[in-house]
Amino acid sequence: MPDAASSTSPPLPAGFTLLQIAPRLEGGGVEGATLDMAAAVARAGARSLVASRGGGLEGALADAGARLERLPVHARDPARLVANAARLAALIRRERVSLVHVRSRAPAFSAWLATRMAKVPLVTTYHGVYSARSDLKRWYNAIMTRGDVVIANSQFTRRHILSEHDTAPGSIVVIPEGIDTERFDPAAVAPERIEAIRRAWGVERPNARRRVVLLAGRLTDWKGQRLMVEALGRMRDRDDVVLVLAGKLESAAYGQRIAAAVAVAGLSAQVRMAGATTDMPAAFAAADLVVAPSTQAESFGRGVVEAGAMERVVLASRLGGPAETVEDGVTGWLLPPGDVDAWAAGLSAALDSAPRTLAAMGRAARDRVMRYYRLQVMCEATFAVYRRLAPGDPGS
Repeated sequence: MPDAASSTSPPLPAGFTLLQIAPRLEGGGVEGATLDMAAAVARAGARSLVASRGGGLEGALADAGARLERLPVHARDPARLVANAARLAALIRRERVSLVHVRSRAPAFSAWLATRMAKVPLVTTYHGVYSARSDLKRWYNAIMTRGDVVIANSQFTRRHILSEHDTAPGSIVVIPEGIDTERFDPAAVAPERIEAIRRAWGVERPNARRRVVLLAGRLTDWKGQRLMVEALGRMRDRDDVVLVLAGKLESAAYGQRIAAAVAVAGLSAQVRMAGATTDMPAAFAAADLVVAPSTQAESFGRGVVEAGAMERVVLASRLGGPAETVEDGVTGWLLPPGDVDAWAAGLSAALDSAPRTLAAMGRAARDRVMRYYRLQVMCEATFAVYRRLAPGDPGS
């Protein structure tokens, strides 16, 4: 269990300049974390640079007080990786960079070479559970363990690193991802936003019987959409439940498989394939329960934590990061991955729980997020790593 950070951010060292490296600045977990840290460093009065090809988040980066250094760090071929290392080393020297932080494998090769040339510390964040079906792929993934400090986004990720790579345990620091608890706050979501989501999903409530169960995430098989359809099909006399599958469809073929499962289960009136939803705080608020039945381990599981921040009870697979972020029986329930009968029984029991019980669990879920998974907690813990590696002005 991570320790909660103090409520006041200590300052960064005098003259501190952070260089982060991101392949592109589009939507995604890596880019979001890069933007969050860039803003936090700028708020702390330090200089914040991001080397990237650029993208749709460039405006947000500028608004955060950070500066884009446009470089082709998305490239993967060896010659360009070496060329990028030289460019980055020159940038580090010119801008008197104190520390480099990288979160993606291809640019991590250039970052590692550049920091060795320029003699500045390197921090890597191991964001995902990278698959390795060959020694070559394992070697490629291992670049994320070459930082002077390696940040793992969960205890599960830390265990994965130690099992996959020859990494000194003392070099790994667990810092869970941070959630914007001002955006994901039930008090900040107007009723009109919730009603707009329900209209879009076709789940307006003519009476109090209808219950909305939300599975938010990419529509891909390991996320468990078909498992939930089959589980709902086994819950007899539950025509009061609507299952909403909200997320981008990965392939038309998978959409057809979901539709076939719905038809076999006789649930055409109870399952909605709602597509991607941009207003996720309102989406969670529009649901009675949230499910995350992944059959493969996720390194963290941001959506599970966002739902908890919105005081929604989550049923999640006892697998990967969500097995840490959900406190079983207190903030939600953990169920065996891939077990349709267990999910049918678990969802039925959750739906039958007293409203006051679910409300109390929802409040406990937000309290847990506020203690361990706030954006400020992540930034303060990362600042502590920065201060340890770069304690003063590199030019002093």
